[in-house]
Amino acid sequence: MDIRDAVEADADRLAELTGSPQDVMRNLVHDRTVRVATDEEAIQGFVSYDAREETVHVTQLEGTEDVRDRLLEEPIRFADSEGMAVEVLVPEDEGGTRESAESAGFERTGSGPTFEGQPTVRYRLDPS
Repeated sequence: MDIRDAVEADADRLAELTGSPQDVMRNLVHDRTVRVATDEEAIQGFVSYDAREETVHVTQLEGTEDVRDRLLEEPIRFADSEGMAVEVLVPEDEGGTRESAESAGFERTGSGPTFEGQPTVRYRLDPS
């Protein structure tokens, strides 16, 4: 599996993975750091994140368990190099994403905001 920066041409596949409109994914590629996992050139998943103040915020994480685990290393590595914490909001019903966060060392820190009627849980990984 290779990890690379997303480009605008990836928006179609990112839209497939999320069920979001292509223009939303195109904007995501322009507005955030987006890394994609590829296997023989096919995109298998992606992570998007941005840094504000002293925290890196993971905004989306898509893919199978192995892909999510590998992609989550990207914002963690960036945060570690900058001495920042990492936070991820996980919808309550996304057990796979929760497991990926917990296996990467994130700790549950409380409830997050509700998105489209879906409650979220906040996970945080503080710098070592």
